Amino acid sequence: MRFSYQIRKLAENLDRALFRRAVRQVYLTEAGQQLLQTTQQLFAQLTHTLDRIGATESDNDVIVGATTYVALRWLSPRLAEYSVLHPEISILLQHAVNADDFSIQEVDFAIRWGEISDRPRHGQLLEMPMDLYPVCSPRLLERASDAAGPLPLACAALGLPPFDSMPLLCEDRVLDLWNAWYGEQENTLPNPRRVIADAHVRTQAAIDGLGWTLADGLMRQELEHGLLVAPFEHRLQGYGYLLQAAPGRYSNRSALALRNWLIEYGRISARPPESA
Repeated sequence: MRFSYQIRKLAENLDRALFRRAVRQVYLTEAGQQLLQTTQQLFAQLTHTLDRIGATESDNDVIVGATTYVALRWLSPRLAEYSVLHPEISILLQHAVNADDFSIQEVDFAIRWGEISDRPRHGQLLEMPMDLYPVCSPRLLERASDAAGPLPLACAALGLPPFDSMPLLCEDRVLDLWNAWYGEQENTLPNPRRVIADAHVRTQAAIDGLGWTLADGLMRQELEHGLLVAPFEHRLQGYGYLLQAAPGRYSNRSALALRNWLIEYGRISARPPESA
């Protein structure tokens, strides 16, 4: 009786019929169907949240968002050390942080590339600046050695023959930072662009001589081993890796402990390697 009363009062407040009666049957009206769908979605979200809270507290799961590039070159060694200290923690990596449908709410925290701001955004826990500079394979540079002149090269050289015909590798058209590095307000680099979304593939493409790529401090090993060279002295500043967490998102103690440990211990060095 009490439930029927509440349904009747809800229909009166909405000024809409929620049910229609027929012989021995009751049907939902269109308004009732809309209300049912919304209610089901809300209860499904609530169930998912409750399940996640219970699971993370008992299983000590921590979900970290990071690309495979960042995970392999920076995050993985630190997680290995942390796992020795805390073997009970289960760390899950979410690699789709650059996908259009990625939500910071899906992870306990994420490490993402972005512009370093004087006013950190809400939920931004740490800024790790990284200078950007062009690198290429030694073979690609040798092809232009006669016309290149002495090293280090001036920025303008990349937009002049014979360099202007060499492709510039970039993540996508929107995040093309080549002209920002070039620094010319009125002119842009005429070089053809080759879009390669995956940073690992871009790095290997540069090693194979398919074009130039913008390197950061995580690419130091390739330069130290001579797989890539950095003939330009100029660095683009103002970008780097950001450790972010969703404001208001529930995170268990394990996630908070790992996050604080990375902030305190795992800071990235922004010092670039010496020019070739």
